[in-house]
Amino acid sequence: MTALSVDTGRVSVTPPNDRQEARVKRASLSLDDYVDGVLSRDRARLARAISLVESSNPDHQKLAQELLVRLAPHAGSAHRIGITGVPGVGKSTFIECFGNLLTGKGHKVAVLAVDPSSSRSGGSILGDKTRMETLANNPDAYIRPSPSSGRLGGVTRTTRETMLVMEAAGYDVILVETVGAGQNETVVADMTDFFLVLMLPGAGDELQGIKKGVLELADLIAVNKSEGDNEQKAEAARQHYANALHIMTPATAAWRPPVLKISGLTGLGLDDLWESIDAHRKLLSESGDLAEVRRRQRIKWMWSMIEDKLMDAVKSHPDVRACLPEVRESVEAGTMTVPVAVLKVLRAFGLDVGLNG
Repeated sequence: MTALSVDTGRVSVTPPNDRQEARVKRASLSLDDYVDGVLSRDRARLARAISLVESSNPDHQKLAQELLVRLAPHAGSAHRIGITGVPGVGKSTFIECFGNLLTGKGHKVAVLAVDPSSSRSGGSILGDKTRMETLANNPDAYIRPSPSSGRLGGVTRTTRETMLVMEAAGYDVILVETVGAGQNETVVADMTDFFLVLMLPGAGDELQGIKKGVLELADLIAVNKSEGDNEQKAEAARQHYANALHIMTPATAAWRPPVLKISGLTGLGLDDLWESIDAHRKLLSESGDLAEVRRRQRIKWMWSMIEDKLMDAVKSHPDVRACLPEVRESVEAGTMTVPVAVLKVLRAFGLDVGLNG
C-alpha cells in the first residue's frame, strides 16, 4: 500500500489538548492508516489526513483522492453551517460559545476556520485555536484553521474536501467560518446547508461593508453583541435588517429568513438560533429540498475543481512557463496590452482563442 509523509510546513500555535498532534512522529502513513485514523477520530491522524487533503504535492493529491473515495460512504449526514460577517462582528467569540452550546446538547462539532493569507508573504496567522481556547479544549469539538491562500469567497480550495473528512470522523455539525471580508463570502453558501450572516448593532448604515448579494443568500441574520448597553441599538438593527429582507427574494421559497438578536459573549439568543437552524433543516429534509441542495453543491464542487485544475495546468505548462517572463515584462512596461498577453499565454497552453473567447 502506498505510504506518504505529509508536512505542510505551516507554523501555528498549538493548544495544550492538541500537543499530541505535534508529538506524532513524521512516520509515513498508509491509506489504511489514514482511513482508520479518521473513522476512529484519532486527532493526530485526523490532522494528518486534512494536511494530506490540503497539500499541493501531486503524490499527496493522488493519495488524498483515494482517501476521499474511501471516506465518502461515511460522510454527508452532518449539518453544514456557513458563518460570515463583517470584520469585528465577533465570529470567533460567537463560534466558541455556540460550539460549546452544541456539544452540551450532545453534538460533535467541527470548526473549519479560514484565516486570510498575506498578499505579500502568503503567510497566515492561523490563530483561531487560541481565540477559541475553551472550544479547542473541548473533547467533542475540533478546530481546524486553514489559510485562504488568496482564495476568493472566504474559503480555501479544499474546504469541501475537509468537510467530508470531518463528517467521516463523526462530527455531525460542521461550522465553516469565512475570512469575513464582507464582499465575496457567497461561495460558502454553495457548500453549506445553512448560511448565517452575523451583523453589528449601531454600525451606522448597517448595510455598509456587506453586499446585498450576501444578504439575499442568508438563511438567518443574527445581530451579535446585543447585550448590555447595545440592546436598543440591536433592536433597531434587527428591525432594519428585517425590513431589508422583506423586499428581497429568499434563497429558499418555503423559508423566510428570521432576524435574531444574539450575544456570543453571554450566550443570549443562541438557543433560539439553534432552534431556527434545526427548523430549517427539518423543513428542507421533509420537502426533499435538502437532497436537491446537496446535488447542486456537488455540481458546483465539480466546476470549482475543474477551474482549479485548469489554472494549475496553465501555470505549470512548460510552454507557458517559457513565454511568461517576456509576456510579464511587456505588460509591466506597457508595450503589450493585457488582452494580447492573455491570448499569448493561452495559445502557449494550446488554446487558440480570440479576444472574445
